This record gives sequence, C-alpha cells and structure tokens, in this order.
Amino acid sequence: MDGGGLSVATPSIYRALPSAKRVALLTRLVSERKDTRAHFIQRLVAKGGGFRPVTLMSWPSAKLAGEVVRLNAQTPEDEVDLLQALYVDIEPAIQAAFLKATGVKAEGAVIDEALEPPYADAAAVTRGAEALVAQFGDEGLHYLRTIARYNPAGWPGISEIVAALLPSGA
Repeated sequence: MDGGGLSVATPSIYRALPSAKRVALLTRLVSERKDTRAHFIQRLVAKGGGFRPVTLMSWPSAKLAGEVVRLNAQTPEDEVDLLQALYVDIEPAIQAAFLKATGVKAEGAVIDEALEPPYADAAAVTRGAEALVAQFGDEGLHYLRTIARYNPAGWPGISEIVAALLPSGA
C-alpha cells in the first residue's frame, strides 16, 4: 500500500498521503508558482542521477512533480510547506471547517493573525475534531494528525484526540 495508512508511527505526515495526491499537489504548485518549480528542480538536481536544470525546466509540471515524489526529493521543511499549502491554499475546506467547529476567528482557512496559541480550549478541539472526521473521514483525520505533529501547542489535547480517533492497530 502506498503510504495511505494513518498510523501514529508514520514518520512523515506528508508521505502518509497517497502518492497520487502528493503528485497532484506538487503539479498544481509547480504550475502556479515559478519559485516552487525552481526549488524542486534544484532538489532533483541535488539528488543526483544526471538531471540537468535546463532539461527539468522543459518538463511538463506533472512529469516534474511525479519525479519529485518518486525520488522523495522533498525535505522535512518542504513537507511542512506542502502540507500548509494543501490545507490553506489548495483544499482550504478542511481547515476552514475545523476552525469554524472550534469557534476560532478566521477568514476561511486563515486564522486571524491577532490570535495567539492556544487557539481554542480542549473541549472545542474535541468538538472540532469529531465534526471534522464525521464530515471528511480519513482526510479530516490526516489534517488532525498534521496539526498534532506540527502545532500541538495551538490545539490543547490534539495528540490524545488523534490517538483516540485512530483505528485500533493503525
């Protein structure tokens, strides 16, 4: 199975996404953002294998994205940036629904900049998590795993909530 599992032991939340979703995300980002395209071209060149920047620049976005994913050319920092792009820019409905369910002041999927963590109390986080999983299923659970990994201070009890929501043995 291609990284679609939602185990707590998964070392990379980003790589828990199916490869097709990672390719689609990267395809869109390298198509829309020249700096992102240049960044991942540099990543591929640095991986070795004989890639020349001029050749990679001529590749269609989908081919470039596919190669980046196939070679796991993303760094942990890239992965955090890609997850943020996914949940704020590409698929904002998941984060927007969570923020709404927790009562956090936001403009869509973007938290009001004046707010400081924690953004909600543990009861609101629990309500939001349950609502998100009910609405989005595994995609909602992946989002919750993302914030549990990268921003637990912002969401009291999120790690315990995620552990309780994971299927047994996952």
